Amino acid sequence: MYRLGIDLGGTNIVAGVVDENYEIIAKASCKTNVPRPESEICDSMADVALKAIEKAKLTIDDIESIGIGVPGAVNPKTGVIEYSANLFFHNWQVVKMMEERLNTKICIENDANAAALGEYLAGSAKGAKNAIAITLGTGIGGGIIINGKIYSGSNYAGAELGHMVIVKDGKECACGRKGCWEAYASATGLINLTKQEILKENFDFSYMLKSCDGDINKVTGKTAFDAVLAGDANAKAVIDEYIGYLACGLVNIINIFQPDILCIGGGISNQGENLLAPLRTIVEKERYTKHNDKQTIICKASLGNDAGIIGAAFLE
Repeated sequence: MYRLGIDLGGTNIVAGVVDENYEIIAKASCKTNVPRPESEICDSMADVALKAIEKAKLTIDDIESIGIGVPGAVNPKTGVIEYSANLFFHNWQVVKMMEERLNTKICIENDANAAALGEYLAGSAKGAKNAIAITLGTGIGGGIIINGKIYSGSNYAGAELGHMVIVKDGKECACGRKGCWEAYASATGLINLTKQEILKENFDFSYMLKSCDGDINKVTGKTAFDAVLAGDANAKAVIDEYIGYLACGLVNIINIFQPDILCIGGGISNQGENLLAPLRTIVEKERYTKHNDKQTIICKASLGNDAGIIGAAFLE
């Protein structure tokens, strides 16, 4: 049995053929090149799907189903992408259009939900009954698995965990609300904190600025972490503040859902224990269940970008 997952992102479209053991046996990709008409993006998705199938030495008849993970508000029941800011579409009948092109069953889901399913099936959350996956990127993606199923609420728009407020009347979020967790604990939030600290420092002695070749516009989510390893006390203050914001949101999530496993993905998760160890220390102190025998395990997501492909492939 083979399935195919498509990760439709704002930058790239990636398709992967997945076997029954959740292994990706072939991939193909292309640039998304948005904004473009819906029909052209569907043509590109169909093209990369067929190329991945060809690389796997299979035919479309060997593929049981195809799933697509998409950023934004997705209605799996109707097959419609109701809104996607990254793709500039509203009420896109993507399932109908893709089934016309590939003549096989197509499923869609929010990309963060698909990634959470992938981690649950084959990654860090494998074996859990209830799990949550967080992705720290431009924003914060969240996916919730309850009793082995994606939880997305009554209108399929649930699990927008990045948009809970952790600072009342705080920084303005891209969603228009103020104080969202995403505004503080995403990779963008860390980059902004790093830049703010650099601007307060003496530029001639800023290790953080030197580490990005003296160009503040080259600051990334790694900049402050790298500077901490070099002994930069100001960078340490940035990381401590960032981890505090991240922990605040995680404690809220754990207190509400009490998952078996909470895994963290995205580029910042590559810091490993430099991120996770201090994060766990704060969570252990602040969680409501500190006296319970069973506690949520906090770990790094293990599948990277493959999580969304695997999860999408096994959508139903």
